[in-house]
Amino acid sequence: MRYLIIFFFAVFSCATAQNSIFDNLEEAPINGGLQMDDYWVWGSSVIKGDNGQYHMYASRWPKFLPFHPGWMVASEIVHATSNTPEGPYKFQDVALGSRGAQFWDGRSCHNPKIVKYNDTYILYYMGSSHPFEEVTLNNIEDFNLSSKWCIAARWQKRVGVATSKSPYGPWKRLDTPVLDVKPDSYYSFLTSNPSPLIKEDGSVVLLFKGRSYQEDGIKHSDMSIGVATAPAFDGEYTVIGTKPLFSMEHLGEVEDPHLWSDDKGFHLVAKDQRGLITGGKGDGLLAHSQDGIHWVVDDNPRAYTKLVKWNNGKTIKQGQLERPFVFVENGKPTHIFFATMDGPGGFGNGTKTWNMVIPLN
Repeated sequence: MRYLIIFFFAVFSCATAQNSIFDNLEEAPINGGLQMDDYWVWGSSVIKGDNGQYHMYASRWPKFLPFHPGWMVASEIVHATSNTPEGPYKFQDVALGSRGAQFWDGRSCHNPKIVKYNDTYILYYMGSSHPFEEVTLNNIEDFNLSSKWCIAARWQKRVGVATSKSPYGPWKRLDTPVLDVKPDSYYSFLTSNPSPLIKEDGSVVLLFKGRSYQEDGIKHSDMSIGVATAPAFDGEYTVIGTKPLFSMEHLGEVEDPHLWSDDKGFHLVAKDQRGLITGGKGDGLLAHSQDGIHWVVDDNPRAYTKLVKWNNGKTIKQGQLERPFVFVENGKPTHIFFATMDGPGGFGNGTKTWNMVIPLN
């Protein structure tokens, strides 16, 4: 493994001298992306349809719930469209909503990532459920991260796939997740945050977030990022190796990985949770690979910070800037999307969230 890393480092040493994201960030359009009244909006993924329209899939949940952990029990994935990558995007329909506690993803669908292979649109996402009554205004005082709803919904988080022949659906869901947990592994507690890339031959490389149970069986670990492969999007997914790509024990804690490819190989952008890699807590990091399995952090790894320059002349430090998604058109990254929040920082201190976009020059 050590020699593979050295090899890949040498291959990319010249290519990473200039940062492909940070050095190309333009001004963010104030009216870009997706905002929705009465909803928290989070985490977008965009694809260009056959008719030239741009289709965004995003998470939303009602604002009467707290932002965190409201998404655990009431998130749904919505579909919006725009004639330009920047937007603004207009709501079209609910792609994946609640379908009952009896389903593994029956209560919450979150973290959408849209890809296409041949004539099939493939929507990867995190699903979860719980066996209790719904959270409403009548019982909202009992709802928090330690409540029965969240305890059940968090440990039932799994990665799933839905398919459709049209970006407008209908979407066919599976009865079981494609990436389940595994005892005595770094993902024994949950799997989440899928980021797929489908190769020309139809095989899949899938990055995902995992957490494990601690020895006492009560608490769970910090976040780790792993990689799985499958011969096809509807095939069997196999986690590669027993060690994660990123963890507190290796490189640092990372969240929200997004994977894309170009003629130089595979690339990922992710949130550096504690700043151990980029030096800035919550900043974006870049890494690269030749095969999607063996990864090396870029020489110049910082992809972005929370400081955003808007096209109204203002530069603002966003309260949160997460779920990076790089949109690629004609083989070139052209835009980076984020979930963002106002306020001074912290999920409990914001009053508004939306999905924003920054063009890349």
